[in-house]
Amino acid sequence: MHSSHQFPPFCFHWIAIMAVLAISSGCHEPRQNGTSDKPVLRTSRTNEPIAAADALSAPDEPMASDAPEATDETVAPDETVAPDGTEATNEPAGSQAVARSSPSALRSEPENGASADPLPIGLSKEKPSEGPSVETPQGYMVPYKETIPGTEVTFQMIPVPGGTFLMGSPDTEESREDDEGPRFTVEVPPFWMAKCEITWAEFHAYMDMYEPMKSISVLRDFLTYEYQDDDGRKKQEELASRVRPYPTLLDHSQRMPSIADAFTSPTPLYEPDFAYDLGDDPKQPAVTMTQYAAKQYTKWLSGLTGCTYRLPTEAEWEYAARAGSTTAYCFGDDPEEIDDYAWYFDNSDDQMQFVGTKKPNAWGIHDMHGNVAEWVLDQYVADHYSKFSGKTVSASDAVAWPTDEFPRVIRGGSWADDPEWCRSAKRIRSEVDWSDPEGRNWREQDPQIPKSPWWFTEAWTRYLGFRIMRPLIPMTDEDKNRFWEPDCEAVMLGVDGKMEEGRGVTGIADPKLPQAIRELLQYQKEEE
Repeated sequence: MHSSHQFPPFCFHWIAIMAVLAISSGCHEPRQNGTSDKPVLRTSRTNEPIAAADALSAPDEPMASDAPEATDETVAPDETVAPDGTEATNEPAGSQAVARSSPSALRSEPENGASADPLPIGLSKEKPSEGPSVETPQGYMVPYKETIPGTEVTFQMIPVPGGTFLMGSPDTEESREDDEGPRFTVEVPPFWMAKCEITWAEFHAYMDMYEPMKSISVLRDFLTYEYQDDDGRKKQEELASRVRPYPTLLDHSQRMPSIADAFTSPTPLYEPDFAYDLGDDPKQPAVTMTQYAAKQYTKWLSGLTGCTYRLPTEAEWEYAARAGSTTAYCFGDDPEEIDDYAWYFDNSDDQMQFVGTKKPNAWGIHDMHGNVAEWVLDQYVADHYSKFSGKTVSASDAVAWPTDEFPRVIRGGSWADDPEWCRSAKRIRSEVDWSDPEGRNWREQDPQIPKSPWWFTEAWTRYLGFRIMRPLIPMTDEDKNRFWEPDCEAVMLGVDGKMEEGRGVTGIADPKLPQAIRELLQYQKEEE
């Protein structure tokens, strides 16, 4: 766990404290054009004002598969978010996604003909009358739409049936690499996979936690410090009395983050023009983040929504990409057909494209080939498959659990790649430029010491993003630690270094966080 920076006993003057809380980030200008007099929060990206109610959206020989097919048709492609980052209103007729906007909400009356029930989001007691579903002992898994609490930003999750598949590629597959074999059988339990890659709209909601978490951290330092003098205790109580009308903010300010709910917010981009060189449209995939940042995003999102999200493992990713196929691509072996399914070098116009605009695979998942390459959990080990040759293993046993920061596995290929790099079995290793066999440092141009544990600065990483998954069976505490937290000394040192120098910040990811931020903005307005 990485706690917030420690409060130095008497090196801050009381006036300085109030100044930090009242004018943090210059966040109290009224919304322009007379549209609203709500307090606003300046973002760390563009300094654009965001209404208090929307504060959160402001900062890695073919065998037939035994996997059951998802029943009925797949969910039709649609836009994940509108151009302004809000929920799209042009969802096609027949879409079966069940929407939710509250982290504690249970499924309301479904739109697909299933009866209402008290099951968690994405599960139905009865088989839907239409649309895809996956039968499990817990109920029928169905597609659903989730709204990131505190924002109008949405994402969609698609049910993936459990089954077995041959992982890797056959010797006869065109452009096959040695690290794609030998093939072995993997048993995969059912799960939900994100319909599309994480967009800038989604990732910006996480990035924009930085400024409010900084302000709450300042409050926490002063409200939890054990003063030894009467004057200090008196001033501490004065501050507590000023915050007391805002109970959720007070709770977040007096409660120390725990291993279970602590998340780190990424620092503002050192060079935004680099990360946004190919665009930062809300419908474009987010890029240049480290695997650690992607993992912390899933922890933050899990805390807000009450569902457990994480990165897919390499086996889970390939299983979902294949969608029951045994060919080089989800649509067959002919790379000439890839135009319908992927953005790649020949059709991308030299930039990443909006998510979900190409055909999905058989299970309704978009962009598993191309657009941006995607982080998965595993360490890259060239001969990892050899230990499983001739065996059948579970997806969890197939994981190469990371022990070093580099190299890690990346999957799917990108808009800048040729079709062979977008194959279902293609493995890409992090921190290696294909033109440089010795590899290169993806943080080489980062002048900070220590360098950022959240962002990369080299050209290839502008093609790198991620997508999330949600297991049917919620993760244990041990699982959460393995999937969310720093997993090697280099990452731990990088995060701790940022915390010690005061640039990193730790927040509490729980369903009350959006309300705490709204109250923070109200408190800051009162302190002007």
